[in-house]
Amino acid sequence: MRNILIKEIKLSASFLSFLFILFGFMFFLPGYPILCGAFFVTLGIFQSFQNARETNDILFSALLPIAKKDVVKGKYIFVCIIELSALLLMALAVILRMTVFSDAGVYRSNALMNANLFALGMAFFIFGVYNAVFVGGFFKTAYKFGKPFVVYIILTFITVFVAEALHHFPLLEFLNAFGTDYIGIQTGLLAAGISAFLLLTLFSCRKSCYNFEMIDL
Repeated sequence: MRNILIKEIKLSASFLSFLFILFGFMFFLPGYPILCGAFFVTLGIFQSFQNARETNDILFSALLPIAKKDVVKGKYIFVCIIELSALLLMALAVILRMTVFSDAGVYRSNALMNANLFALGMAFFIFGVYNAVFVGGFFKTAYKFGKPFVVYIILTFITVFVAEALHHFPLLEFLNAFGTDYIGIQTGLLAAGISAFLLLTLFSCRKSCYNFEMIDL
């Protein structure tokens, strides 16, 4: 598995996949739907899948003396490394905005979602949706990725819209908490996002391994 992962990083990956990790810093932006940062990170990962398809990387990997399921697992691990790297940047932004910048006027007057633990949990959820819908969809054929990516885009922007709108409804103001306000609920929401990410990713990976075994390359 170590060797297939090295192959993913050094040969298959697009430079944009690593560059777009920096979109995690969008969690610092006021007056902007910060969850779009998660989408841009996945757009960078998409470039690696496009590069892999054009270079017949999947066929090359399948011809290596490894199990076919390890090809799938290598892709998923690579994707998760990129996502978790971006999440670290998002977490840094959340920590700073919940502490050092908790009373900054530019954030307090922001009508859009605040960078808090709920927002971080939603970023985990979006990455989980990407892994289930796009990566899982790709491994149904190991070649076609247009339809899965379009479906993912639609689901993601519905998620962003709903997440941005929720705190404007009565009794849901806690979703846009500043500093350590509602820290217990916020922590629970983050845990729910992480759980969704893990379940969607693990289930998708398992199903993709099965689908890939059935494909005659």
